Amino acid sequence: MKIICIGRNYAEHAKEMKADLPTEPVFFMKPDTALLKEADFYLPDFTQDLHHEIELVLKICKAGKHIEEQFAHKYYNEIGIGIDFTARDIQAKCKEKGLPWEKAKAFDNSAPIGEFASKDTLELNNINFELKINGDSEQIGNSSDLIFSFDKVIAYVSQFVSLKVGDLVYTGTPEGVGKVNIGDKLEGFMNGKKMLQLTIK
Repeated sequence: MKIICIGRNYAEHAKEMKADLPTEPVFFMKPDTALLKEADFYLPDFTQDLHHEIELVLKICKAGKHIEEQFAHKYYNEIGIGIDFTARDIQAKCKEKGLPWEKAKAFDNSAPIGEFASKDTLELNNINFELKINGDSEQIGNSSDLIFSFDKVIAYVSQFVSLKVGDLVYTGTPEGVGKVNIGDKLEGFMNGKKMLQLTIK
């Protein structure tokens, strides 16, 4: 399986990152070694500025490529909560030099994943999600604010990369990203239900 991540898919997050709004989906990938299920996260020693990015995650249920947007909804059947951990200091250095920044995004355990819910139980254009750290709300988002919808993302990515059953698509993070520290307790919610929790160690 692979992890496909969509960048700058919420306008306010793009603004806080001082980035232009994209005219087409921006995506990068993480390896399967980035996935972290039901476990705490150990802060790596190569970064001094690790940021949280809470995201809605699509689980691919059908293999496909060159998918038309009108059929994209058939290729994912569950939606969950995940975190895209980002070594912001490393990413900034890579960007300054015009280098790829996989090492800031694709490192081991950088993609915690929580529970999933059936797509059929959700109103896809109105999914609320939230990240709390030590009980305080740090990020709040709603799928209605996506620049590129779930289906548009699936259709676009599949023009370049074939999708396989079990692949995960992290669909972008809302504003409010920030640094995590050892001892922080992170909780991810979707429509008010806790779907993910971990402690930074």
